[in-house]
Formats: sequence, structure tokens, C-alpha cells
Amino acid sequence: MTANTGIDARLDRIGTDGRYLVVPMDHGITMGAVTGLKDIESTIDGVTRGGADAVLTQKGIAPRVHPNKNGKGYIVHVNASTTIGPDENDKRMTCTVEEAIRAGADAVSLHINVGSTYEPGQLEDLAALTADAGRYGIPVLAMAYARGPGVDGTDPEALGHAVRLAEEAGADLVKTGYSGDAESFEHVIDSTRLPVVIAGGSKGTDRETVEMVRGTMDAGGAGVSMGRSIFQHDDPEAIARAVSAVIHDDCGVEEALEVAGLAVEA
Repeated sequence: MTANTGIDARLDRIGTDGRYLVVPMDHGITMGAVTGLKDIESTIDGVTRGGADAVLTQKGIAPRVHPNKNGKGYIVHVNASTTIGPDENDKRMTCTVEEAIRAGADAVSLHINVGSTYEPGQLEDLAALTADAGRYGIPVLAMAYARGPGVDGTDPEALGHAVRLAEEAGADLVKTGYSGDAESFEHVIDSTRLPVVIAGGSKGTDRETVEMVRGTMDAGGAGVSMGRSIFQHDDPEAIARAVSAVIHDDCGVEEALEVAGLAVEA
């Protein structure tokens, strides 16, 4: 058996047939107990019933995750910052691979702001994490954002650089921002051989959310790692079902909204 066997097995636990619907809910450390995270147990139950392949939190929330994730995957995020601190881009380590394993994680994730003044330290953190995780056969999801002074977080060239950095540093899966349309996002997908998933960003309308997912998949993406757009929805289970229909069933926008009972916007 090799470490790669473990990585492949655990990637299967956080995805389905190489496609991923991850719902990150580590925002409590960043933003506090915002809507959807006070009763995180109910939210986790809803999104996993709706089709999420995995949920993601900081290590301390693990006891609240496992009884409510309906057999789905679990990712522990290993760095953080806060919105009330001096600089939200300054992500610091909060967890080791060994701690994540003890918390029952199937994978670990780390946030890096490519182009920020904190990029050098975060790049070192990512490289160290992939080396450590590799020894245990634990997959690494790199959340590689194009973010910093003079950096356009939707520019395909900058996003392409971010995802390539993740591959070069040894990640197994990469999350980044969306460029706005399928045609431009193809450059991002072509910049790496890693599976690429997109961030959801702040909550939009149901249609906007599903259209973004559809564009990602049309460009050759592997899915989404989408937080607030799902966990802050009035019906997290329903929006998860719509997103899952696009990722896992290749549904169009209208069909996905209908499947989830969200065809008529409120």
C-alpha cells in the first residue's frame, strides 16, 4: 500500500466519481456565529441530505459534524483569520494534519491568498502541509485565491496562476474564484491537471448560484466548494439539491431549479 492509495480512497469520500460538492462552514472563526452556523448541526444535516459530498469546518467543530453528516465526507480547515482582526488576508495556522486525523477528517484544506503580502508565508505553509499530509495519505484541498494589491480576483490569468501554484506545491484538489463565464474559466481549468472547484462567494439569487455552477462544469470544472450561498440559504437542503443536480446529474439551470423546488424566485 502507498500513501497515494490513501489519498485516492479519501478523495472518494469527499466526492462522487471525481466531482465535488463541498460546503465549507468554517466561517464561524472568521465572521462569528452568523446565520446558518448557530445551529450548525441542522445545517450540516440539511446540506448533506441535499446532496453535498462533504462539509468543512475548523477542528473544534468536529464533534458537532459527525453525528449530523449522514455518512458524507469531512474536511478540516487548517488556517484562519478574522474579520475584526488587523488584516483578514493574514491567515495563520490553526491545526496540524495529526490533529485533523484525530478529529476524523478525510482531508485537510488551507487558504492561500496569491498576490497578497502574506503569500510567501502561506506558500510555505501549503508546501509543509502537503508534505505532512502525504505521509499520512491525507488529501489536501488548496483554497488558492487571486487576492492582493492590484490583483483582480476574477482575472483568468491570475486565477490560472493560483491554481497552478496549488499543483506545484503538491495539493490534490484546488478551489479558486470564478472568472464570470465558462469561456474565460477554461483557461483556469487548462492551467492545472488538478480537479478545480469554485468558491461561491457572497450569496446571490438561486438562479445566479446555479448558473455559476453550470458555467464551471461547462468549462471542465470538478464542482464547487460553496459556503454562504448554501448554508445561509432559507432552505440549505434545497439549494444543495439544485447545485448537486448540476454537478452530479449534469442538469441544466432550469431543470436543477425545478428538481430542487426553487424554480420560482421569491
